[in-house]
Amino acid sequence: MIQVEPDVGPGAFLQDKVVGEIEGSFFVARYQRGYRWTEPEVLCLLRDLHDNVGKPYCLQPVVVQARGDGEWELVDGQQRLTTLYLLFRYLRDSGLKPMIELDYRITYETRAKSAEYLDSLDAERRVENIDFHHLHRAYQCIRGWFEQFPPNRRQMVADDIFGSLMRHVRIIWYVAPRDLDPTALFTRLNVGRIPLDDAELFKALLLSAVSAESGTADRATEVAAQWDAIERDLRDPDIWAFISSRPAETRPTRITLLLEVLVGQAIDNTPGSFRVFDALRQRLEESDCPQDVWNDVVGLHATVMGWFRSRDLYHKIGYLITVGWSVAELVHLARKLTKREFEAKLDDRIRQALNLTPSEAANLSYERAGDWTKAERLLLLMNVETVRRNRHSTERYPFRSHKAHAWSLEHIHAQHAQSLNKAEQWREWLCLHRDVLETLPVTEPERLATRDRLLDRLRNLPTEIAGATFNDLAAEVQAFFSLAEEGAGAAMHSVHSISNLALLPSGANSALSNAVFEVKRQKVIEMDRHGAYIPVCTRHVFLKYFTGADAQQVHFWSLLDRESYLDAMIGSVGGADSTSSGIVRHYLKPEEHLG
Repeated sequence: MIQVEPDVGPGAFLQDKVVGEIEGSFFVARYQRGYRWTEPEVLCLLRDLHDNVGKPYCLQPVVVQARGDGEWELVDGQQRLTTLYLLFRYLRDSGLKPMIELDYRITYETRAKSAEYLDSLDAERRVENIDFHHLHRAYQCIRGWFEQFPPNRRQMVADDIFGSLMRHVRIIWYVAPRDLDPTALFTRLNVGRIPLDDAELFKALLLSAVSAESGTADRATEVAAQWDAIERDLRDPDIWAFISSRPAETRPTRITLLLEVLVGQAIDNTPGSFRVFDALRQRLEESDCPQDVWNDVVGLHATVMGWFRSRDLYHKIGYLITVGWSVAELVHLARKLTKREFEAKLDDRIRQALNLTPSEAANLSYERAGDWTKAERLLLLMNVETVRRNRHSTERYPFRSHKAHAWSLEHIHAQHAQSLNKAEQWREWLCLHRDVLETLPVTEPERLATRDRLLDRLRNLPTEIAGATFNDLAAEVQAFFSLAEEGAGAAMHSVHSISNLALLPSGANSALSNAVFEVKRQKVIEMDRHGAYIPVCTRHVFLKYFTGADAQQVHFWSLLDRESYLDAMIGSVGGADSTSSGIVRHYLKPEEHLG
C-alpha cells in the first residue's frame, strides 16, 4: 500500500487494486441512500468494460474506512461495487462463468434485507421496497445486455469481460484515516467538489514514492510545498487565462493542466477516466528515480512562468491559446529551440492562424460568413499587438478580461437598420438617436434647421410605430449622420468591410448594434467611464486615434477614418512592402505575384 500525504490525514492509504482482488465485507452506513443506479449508468459500465477488453481501464475511486475484524465501511463507491457484484452474480447464475466465487459482501445498517436480497434477487420480492426494485432492474439490465448477443458470441463476451475484470480493470482503493468522520467525508465526496481527481491521486502516489526513496518524510514535505506553490501560481486568474481558454471553475485542481501536458497532449482525460493518473502511475513505476518525474512537472511550471514573464512571449502565446492552440502544443514546439528560434516559430503559427495576405485582409467582409473568424482573429491580433508594441508601458493585454466576455464583430457605423423588425426595437433605436441629436453641436444654419425638424418628429413619435414610419425616420437619421462620399474609396470601404468593423462584447441590444457612429461613440465612452472592458483598438476607433487631428470630424466615421484605420491595421495594400508599418503586417502572408 501507499502512504498518502499528511494533509489527507494520518493512517490513510492509496492502492491500485484489480477488481478481481476485491474481497471482504463492506458496511453501508445509514447516512447513505440505497442502490440507485438505473439503466443508463449500468449500460455505460458494461459498454466501457466491453470497449476496453484487454486494455488497462480504471474505475472511479472506492473510499473505505477500516471498522475492525476485516470489515470496511464503504464511504464512497456503493453504486459501483454493487453493480459489479450483480455482474458477477449474473455471470455465475447464467452459467456463463459457473465457477465464479463472490469474494465480497455488502451489508446495510438500515436496510438489512437488502443484503439478503442481493443473494436471492427474487423477482416476486422486487416490489417490497425501492431498494429491491432498483437492484432487480439493474440485474435485468445486465441480463438483457448480454442476451443481445447470439449464444456463442455471448460466451466470448462473458469470457473477455471476466478476464479483464480479473487482470486489467482496476479501482483506485482509498483507505480513509480512522480518525476522520466518515459522514463528513461522504458529504465532501458527494456534495460539490470531489477531491479525488487525477492530480490529487498522483500527489498521494508521488509523495509516497519520494518518501520511500529518500527514507525520510523531509523530501515528501518539500515536494508537497512545491506542489502547493505551483497550484497557487496557476490559480492566479491572469496566469490561468494566459495558458488556458477553459473556464477556471472546470479545473478544481489547476496543476492537472501541467500533468496532462506531461503525459501527452492527445490523452483522453474525460471526467472520471483517470487516464492521466494511470499514465503518471506507470511513469513512476518505470522510473528509477520518482524525483525525476516530479522534476519534469517543476520544469513545465518554470517554462510556463518564464513565458508569462516575457512581454513578447506572453502576448504571442496568449494570442495563440486564445485562438485555439493548447499549451501542450506550444511546449512541444519549444523543445530544443532557443528563445529567438521559438519566437520565430510563434510568428509562423500566428501567420498560419490568420492565413491572410494584405489584400485578402483588406477585402474581409461582414457579408461573407466565412470571413467572420478571420476578421475576429485579425482584430484580436491588432489589439494584442498594439499593447505588446508599447515598450514604454507596463500594460499587458488582459486575456483574463477578454476571456470573461463573448465577442462579436460590430459595425463601427451602421448605415442600415433593416434587421430591426419589432415595434419596441424601432422605438428604442429612434430614442437612442434622438438623445444624441439633442446634444450634437451643429453650427451650419441649414444643418441646424434639418436637425430641428428631425428632432421635432422624434420627440412626437406616435404611440404605435408602423414599419413604414420607422423606415422613413431611420433613413432621415442615417442620412444626417452620414457624409456624402463617392468614388472607388467609398466602394472599397463599404459598411461591411473590415475598415468598418471592431470587436465589442456580444449581447449588446440590437438597437445599439444598428446605431450610427456617434451613438456608439457615446455609448463606448460611457462604458469605458464605468470601468467596462473595451479592447484598446476599439477604444481608439471611437476616440478617432487613427485619424490625423487636423482631419477629424469627431461625430462622423468618414471615408478618411476608414482608410486611416485600415492603414494602421495592415499598412499599404497595393505594394509588396513587407516592412509596412501596419500593426499586424508582420503576420500577413506575402502577396503572390504571378509573372
